[in-house]
Amino acid sequence: MANVTNKRPLSPHLQVYRFIPTMAMSIVHRITGGALYFGTVLVAAWLVAAASGEHAFNQVNWFFGSFVGQVILFGYTWAMLHHLLGGLRHIMWDLGYGFEKEFSTKLAKANLVASIALTVLVWIVVLIVR
Repeated sequence: MANVTNKRPLSPHLQVYRFIPTMAMSIVHRITGGALYFGTVLVAAWLVAAASGEHAFNQVNWFFGSFVGQVILFGYTWAMLHHLLGGLRHIMWDLGYGFEKEFSTKLAKANLVASIALTVLVWIVVLIVR
């Protein structure tokens, strides 16, 4: 009996495709979606600590106030905003708009720039209000 799978074409690998901004933003969209799970666990930990008493709340606040905690919160903010903007881009595509190659490339680049700019803006506002 012959092995019929030997005659099947192989699926193209990433090496076959040219790396383009829309591909990069699709990959980053998936990564930020996963990162949001981790960040949401941190938010839940903060809420549990708040409900557990002053000592637990102070410990969690100390961590979030540390350099490492601030970097994690900054990354979480960026992941949330980037994923939000990517989701809006996908909704636009679901409605049938923005499939033109030049426009979708510009939109992918704008997604990255806008998410970084909005993250910095949010943190500036938070630091001023604080």
